[in-house]
Amino acid sequence: MRVSIIGLGLIGGSIAKDLRKNGFCQHIIGVDSSYQNAQKALDLGIVDEISPLEEGVKQSDLVILAIPVDHTVTILPYVLDHINDNTTVTDMGSTKKSIVESVEGHPKRANYIPAHPMSGTENSGPEAALEGLFEEKIAIICDQKSSGVQHLALVEKMFQYLGMSIAYMSSDEQDLSTAFVSHLPHAASYALANAVLSKENKQIIFDLASGGFRSAVRLAKSSPQMWAPIFTENKEYVLEAMDVYIKHLKNFRDSIATEDPTEMYDMITNANKIREVLDNKNPQLIKNEQKIIKLYTRKN
Repeated sequence: MRVSIIGLGLIGGSIAKDLRKNGFCQHIIGVDSSYQNAQKALDLGIVDEISPLEEGVKQSDLVILAIPVDHTVTILPYVLDHINDNTTVTDMGSTKKSIVESVEGHPKRANYIPAHPMSGTENSGPEAALEGLFEEKIAIICDQKSSGVQHLALVEKMFQYLGMSIAYMSSDEQDLSTAFVSHLPHAASYALANAVLSKENKQIIFDLASGGFRSAVRLAKSSPQMWAPIFTENKEYVLEAMDVYIKHLKNFRDSIATEDPTEMYDMITNANKIREVLDNKNPQLIKNEQKIIKLYTRKN
């Protein structure tokens, strides 16, 4: 199998590393708008060759777009225009609705699988690519009924090789869910970092910073080229998530300002329930995981 990966940064590079390591494909073609990134990916052995976009997708059985979501909206229709009839196309974008809408009605819409692997780090570029980045994480596949069965099966198989469980939902559900669990944490981290950076005595604060602060601002190191378009493309749900967060932050602030220890205690106690949620595996994900295992047991 020949795979083209468009975008050779953290996500695209990490996918390439694991697909090669796990024997999913025999040849990986890299496509990147940055000559430096492309050459670095080639030098690191992440890809086997570098190719122009049109030439790369024409040679491939599977095309993976791992680029900023605003670029995906523009490039995805072009990719579908130039693939062979049997080629499968998927994207790794953190927003889905606007991307899906960009190819509604396209003659090869069935070749496309909208997807989002829920994994990453704050680092970027080919050097940031990691083996095992996606292992035991969740991959979201959206609007699967609009995709061809054989194309869906190939992308499911790809995520299986990456060691991921699969969840299925609509593009709209995906955008709403990730606004709260992914986009809001990034926005909060950027805001916290800027709040501390605005202080005149910030160096003293940084000197005192320990694990809690470093953990909270880790996401603030994430690439603006990747994240600014995500906030824009998912504006409606990101704003909704931020409004809910601001409301709860204000309530917490008010409990401090009014010196109401009972209310503060109750809010902290309620927040502690998040431990139960995060420590228990979602039953729906277990069902999805069992479905994938049965699918490939039957095929193999």
